[in-house]
Amino acid sequence: DRIALAFRIGIWIFLVIPIIFILSRRLKKFVTSRYTPQQGMIVGKGVYYGGLLLVTFAIVNEFGFSLAPFLGAAGVVGIAIGFASQTSVSNVISGLFLIAEKHFVVGDAIKIGDTLGQIISVDLLSVKLRTFDNRYIRIPNETIIKSEVVNMTHFPIRRVEFKVSVAYKEDIGKVRKLLLDIAENNPLVLQEPESIVVFSDFGSSSIDL
Repeated sequence: DRIALAFRIGIWIFLVIPIIFILSRRLKKFVTSRYTPQQGMIVGKGVYYGGLLLVTFAIVNEFGFSLAPFLGAAGVVGIAIGFASQTSVSNVISGLFLIAEKHFVVGDAIKIGDTLGQIISVDLLSVKLRTFDNRYIRIPNETIIKSEVVNMTHFPIRRVEFKVSVAYKEDIGKVRKLLLDIAENNPLVLQEPESIVVFSDFGSSSIDL
């Protein structure tokens, strides 16, 4: 009986767990290719942790333990933890809103306050960023919900503004035409929307465009 028990447990540990790991990675890759990296990550993690939970229950059952008292105790403990960790619950609820609304996804560059970085993970408790000087930053979801978030890569087109100071004695019309010609002849500048030159301010010794 002990040999049979060890054999069954060995199957769960050395066969089923690797299958769960491989399945979660393939599902993550499949969903990522069809939808978004964020959705692929959620599906992959759901399959992986769900599978590990089922394996744990199966192994406990092999030892002859009844799961009913365990589940009952887990429910009581869960309620106690829920009251004691309202912040975590708030982060989870905020995380569900972030995932559902899709204001940003994995790979986007966002700015929150003074923090600017690329999203590497959107989880139920927090969002992980990698800054452009290669630092790792974790921001709780509740903080993101309450803050202004600027998505730098949501739209494919970006306008770049240049300030040009021109002496008062110069012909502003000629300067404007010259600037527009430079933009028009630059292959990296889009024709639509077209470039514009506008008056900005009267400086102490120049006109700012």
